[in-house]
Amino acid sequence: MRVAELWRYPVKGLRGERLERARIAKDGIPGDRGLRVADERGTVTGRRKQRMIGLPATLGDDERPLVAGEPWNSNAAAARVREVAGAGASLMRAEGGHEFDAAPILLVTDGGVAQLGYDRRRFRPNIVIDGVDGAAERDWVRGRLRVGEALLFVSEPCERCVITTIDPDTTEVDPEVLRRARLELGGMMGVYCSVLEPGAVAVGDPVTFTG
Repeated sequence: MRVAELWRYPVKGLRGERLERARIAKDGIPGDRGLRVADERGTVTGRRKQRMIGLPATLGDDERPLVAGEPWNSNAAAARVREVAGAGASLMRAEGGHEFDAAPILLVTDGGVAQLGYDRRRFRPNIVIDGVDGAAERDWVRGRLRVGEALLFVSEPCERCVITTIDPDTTEVDPEVLRRARLELGGMMGVYCSVLEPGAVAVGDPVTFTG
């Protein structure tokens, strides 16, 4: 098994950026989901506003978040966020440094994704692993994975939501994706991981399940 892709999402709910290498810290990939979009109802994601998925968020050379190439705290970035998330939406820093769902790292495998046959970006992973037969990651829960220099604890499977129905390029919605995930995979795809030992990870690094 090897690392096929690495992803970071500087703003929760917006399009992420693909990385060639990253350092996985105790609380995940630095800069990952460090910002969130909020309105009067709380955090806003593609679950409510699917067009958010198409708005790119990256980190600049100075490691500061950019939205569509504009500094995250600029008027230009604020306007782009309101376009896709609503007139009352704004960007703010995540409490505690990151706006994670269940754990700092979300991992999917080529075998798991192939069972449905959809674009892996729909599943918004931090790490994609190649060389896995079927949904073998389900058997990794409560075990450990050595990914590059980092050691991860596989805490639980990821229950999928309507985010998977949103095309990452067009933002069009296809309910069939989630319907099939529930029917064929019990709604589960990929696994959440916590970090036991921080370390550097790069595309092509070996991955070992240590049980």
